[in-house]
Amino acid sequence: MLSRREFLTKCGKGFFYLAVASPLFRQEVCAYQQRRLEGKWGLVETKVSPYFQPLPGGEVQCLLCPRECVISPGERGYCEVRENRGGKLYSLVYGNPCAVHIDPIEKKPFFHVLPGTLSFSIATTGCNFECKFCQNWEISQEVPERTFNFHLPPERVVQMAKDYGCPTIASTYVEPTIFFEYMYDVSILAKRKAILSIYHSNGFINPQTLR
Repeated sequence: MLSRREFLTKCGKGFFYLAVASPLFRQEVCAYQQRRLEGKWGLVETKVSPYFQPLPGGEVQCLLCPRECVISPGERGYCEVRENRGGKLYSLVYGNPCAVHIDPIEKKPFFHVLPGTLSFSIATTGCNFECKFCQNWEISQEVPERTFNFHLPPERVVQMAKDYGCPTIASTYVEPTIFFEYMYDVSILAKRKAILSIYHSNGFINPQTLR
């Protein structure tokens, strides 16, 4: 049996959790986040990728995923976010997420990892799949020049996750392999702050890169 005070306390905690986890609350949080962030349409920052092999004639071969695209100068790989510039492979989405949200961990969908908590979720444009049923096709099948992208380096991702009380940072919405360098650097800093990095992935990545 519960006393009246215990009953009201439990009800209050339940209503508070529902409010925090509700879509309306998350939308308000995301709107506030985006007002805090600096963003613009198109490319914000680029970075040379270590996951490529130079080829004759200025071409490069991307070694990130099993597609192993051979990319001519000025061209891009299948994912549309890796470009051959002067014989070097550049990531066009490093530190440039187009989606920044706070989601329930169950949406990842990791119901068994820290249940009932919130996850700081990021994604860039691009994907190495082209699924016709993709619910995030507006960003997964788009190029970074045509999305509104935020300047959010790894240090700031980790700090914002900490500020919002998120014990996890999720690379999600699109295949995180295509922003692997960004995801990796975030995870290194997150670990130092005791924040868990999680990935909602199709697993389409080369074994050597994964190792």
